[in-house]
Amino acid sequence: MPSLVFFFEVHQPYRLRKNIHVKLVEKALKGRLEVKDVEEAIFDEELNKYVLNRVADRCYIPATKIITENIERYKNTEKPFKVTFSISGVLLEQALKWRRDVVEVFQRAVDTGMVELAEQTYYHSIVAFMPGYGFDELREQVLEHRKIIQELFNYNPVSIENTEFTYNNDIACFFNNMGYKVMLTEGVDWVLGWRSPNYVYKTRDCDIRVLTRNYRLSDDVGFRFSDRKWDQYPLTADKYASWLSATPGDVVFIAIDYETFGEHHWPETGIYEFLKWLPGEIRKHQNLEFSTPREVVEKYPPRDVYDVPPWATISWADERDISAWLGNELQWEAFKALTELRPFVKALNDPEITKLWKLLTISDHFYYMATKFGSIGEVHAYFSPYKNAAIAHGLFMEALSALIVKIAEKIKEKPREILARLVVPENKAFHFNLSTGEYTGLSARSIIEFLNTLDKAPLESILFHLNRGDIEAWIRNVFFLDELALAIEEIRKEPLDIMEKVVKLKKVIRDWIEG
Repeated sequence: MPSLVFFFEVHQPYRLRKNIHVKLVEKALKGRLEVKDVEEAIFDEELNKYVLNRVADRCYIPATKIITENIERYKNTEKPFKVTFSISGVLLEQALKWRRDVVEVFQRAVDTGMVELAEQTYYHSIVAFMPGYGFDELREQVLEHRKIIQELFNYNPVSIENTEFTYNNDIACFFNNMGYKVMLTEGVDWVLGWRSPNYVYKTRDCDIRVLTRNYRLSDDVGFRFSDRKWDQYPLTADKYASWLSATPGDVVFIAIDYETFGEHHWPETGIYEFLKWLPGEIRKHQNLEFSTPREVVEKYPPRDVYDVPPWATISWADERDISAWLGNELQWEAFKALTELRPFVKALNDPEITKLWKLLTISDHFYYMATKFGSIGEVHAYFSPYKNAAIAHGLFMEALSALIVKIAEKIKEKPREILARLVVPENKAFHFNLSTGEYTGLSARSIIEFLNTLDKAPLESILFHLNRGDIEAWIRNVFFLDELALAIEEIRKEPLDIMEKVVKLKKVIRDWIEG
């Protein structure tokens, strides 16, 4: 009896304001710009509120009520109706701010006991791909999502998706180490080969289970439902149920954007009626049952390995890769600039700065920068509030510049305290080598770590780097501390033996840290 898993992605981003500079000037004229002022100037609250209200009225409220009614109707039968929701933290955040009834309607659905909630990143972000910081930031955002799901729904997810079903072996094993049982992703043809998406798989290097989306059956509803040119139009509940019944395998994983119901396909298309009658039509087929990711991985053993190396990451968007967000120079430039700010944000440890930076990690910002053509380009244009990718990129960099100004101001307030905490990425770390070029195995990613490592590093290595000016160059170029760099340069020039230079070097750095 094949298990049907219906999964709904629920997410709305914070969109950037089209006149960021004007708003910043307006607020600056009223006095000193605080971080909250910058956030309000960057994000278009009016547009975000309007979109949330529209989608709440067209989709979230009516569709969830239909689902809950069906759950209650069949709850005490042999084939209870079950669904899975993955709700981003930023969607819940906006709902709590402007539409509390959206949260309440999801709470009522979860309270039936027939709804599974899947984990994702709070900001629906692509931080997993940040060089040097990806998994650290990924963990933070997943834990933040876990917290809001626990607070609002008293629920602890065991299934998880990375944003937009992005997946590779490393990400899967990372989530396995966090304790999740199943990861949700796309059934990509080139990964599956001759195999079917309709089975439970496991990843290559660990034991986490993998569910792969049946994209053909999913897209029949998500994309083609209201397409009058489609040779299967109109798609009725009984027709779709018959397709599901005829599908071989252990599990049929149907995953779509929740906005399919009423927003992407308007109520006039009959999408509400489709959703209303589908569970009943499915129940007419004896070989079908409803299930959730948690249940199917406990019921079915993995049939094979789903092997996706990190250099071939997949997703459910566009060409089933990550080019929807990181496929051109505009996107990579913006992503790199955002990534390089993270160590400064962490060193500041300012909740408002941190929040603003994390809001800029939302994947949609990069999705709007895509420069694609044909039907794929049309999908990007449909979702984007901007005329083209260049405008989206320009606004993002403008927003990032405003954040950089605030970060610089905060650092100037307490430079020693903040820069002493600054941990740079591995590619900017100081590596201790011998004069022969041999690596000692020691490195430092912060000034404090460098000071501590001086006690472990061979004297030959310290002298080698000191005489070449490497230490002062690292301090100046990575941390922008000219004063400290000059003090180290003076030590290098003094006629002292190596032990005296090391002692003096430690003292200069320690005195700087302590102020």
